[in-house]
Amino acid sequence: MADEKLAKLREAVAGLSQISDNEKSGFISLVARYLSGEEEHVEWAKIHTPTDEVVVPYDTLEAPPEDLEETKKLLNKLAVLKLNGGLGTTMGCTGPKSVIEVRNGFTFLDLIVIQIESLNKKYGSNVPLLLMNSFNTHEDTLKSQYPRVVADEFLPWPSKGKTCKDGWYPPGHGDIFPSLMNSGKLDLLLSQGKEYVFIANSDNLGAIVDMKILNHLIHKQNEYCMEVTPKTLADVKGGTLISYEDKVQLLEIAQVPDAHVNEFKSIEKFKIFNTNNLWVNLKAIKRLVEADALKMEIIPNPKEVDGVKVLQLETAAGAAIRFFDHAIGINVPRSRFLPVKATSDLQLVQSDLYTLVDGFVTRNPARTNPSNPSIELGPEFKKVGCFLGRFKSIPSIVELDTLKVSGDVWFGSSITLKGKVTITAQPGVKLEIPDGAVIENKDINGPEDL
Repeated sequence: MADEKLAKLREAVAGLSQISDNEKSGFISLVARYLSGEEEHVEWAKIHTPTDEVVVPYDTLEAPPEDLEETKKLLNKLAVLKLNGGLGTTMGCTGPKSVIEVRNGFTFLDLIVIQIESLNKKYGSNVPLLLMNSFNTHEDTLKSQYPRVVADEFLPWPSKGKTCKDGWYPPGHGDIFPSLMNSGKLDLLLSQGKEYVFIANSDNLGAIVDMKILNHLIHKQNEYCMEVTPKTLADVKGGTLISYEDKVQLLEIAQVPDAHVNEFKSIEKFKIFNTNNLWVNLKAIKRLVEADALKMEIIPNPKEVDGVKVLQLETAAGAAIRFFDHAIGINVPRSRFLPVKATSDLQLVQSDLYTLVDGFVTRNPARTNPSNPSIELGPEFKKVGCFLGRFKSIPSIVELDTLKVSGDVWFGSSITLKGKVTITAQPGVKLEIPDGAVIENKDINGPEDL
């Protein structure tokens, strides 16, 4: 039955003119693996906590050379690749999240470009910037598209007439490795003397080039490095690194047997999680892609689009760690993980908790608590447009511990929030926080509490 399905699918895919032969073979290979049910199951008893040799503490890394010329040599071995496919649908965006304005009129993408330009200007280096799954016209954009599969017939949707963009999907960031190869970018980077690519999500403002990490990888010849950071209760579903059959491996919650899910979520046993900041050796990528050896775990993603049940199969770049030699994790400070997944995250990075210098978002030293404030905003603030409209200016939160806002709340300008603050507008009531208000350790349920 599976062979029959695959044969029909292969025949239909062969007739799709919108994708390359490389994309066709990559797609068929992914579907064949999915249909064969070859997924490996993790044996819980074989899981071990990685040692400090496998997950290296950041503060044990040697300082990089101070000499500018030596730093330039290191940087000239690096390329930076930003995963720019995140659609900010949760925040009400219709395009990529990276075009949201973050600070001072600059978007995520602007800040990334400024960072790389500042770095190259400072050291005289030539670190190139590449983007994957972007929806803009940047000349170094990398893209792949696979056809969505109509679930009940197991045929590619475009061959059934759905040739518009809804008939296709990007197959996850695990596709970055064959995409680099197929686009010719990999050979170009190698010809320019590049040795490593630093891969990170474009919405993670903490994912900047780190000389200590680059220096360590080049000297130790690690083919792959995943940055991990200590887990908090907000990160319990994040993938973690384990030692498994003498290899370092990413363990995702979807792979965990039901009986062990609570154990996986525990921050006592699994203390770290994947930031998706990855450093990968380019020659190793070429070797493994040519050998068709990168068979990462398949993530089936069933969806309903225009009333049709479709299936898209994806892979994740972090899962590739087990195929590389001398792969390691580095346990980095939390400051290297500053993603914007919701408007509450946007409030943090737009506030006085951070300053902007040369495109780099730097934490305000006046904040003595190493943790960021916990912010919960009600549904009225969920979409970016609504969120921005409800603040005349973003309040000062350097001394804030927690903020909970619910109901029809509007903020004036130059407001300061300190300690634990809860603001609740009663149903049907518009609650306006006046300009210049200082609110410290208060529950506000109406104007009389201000």
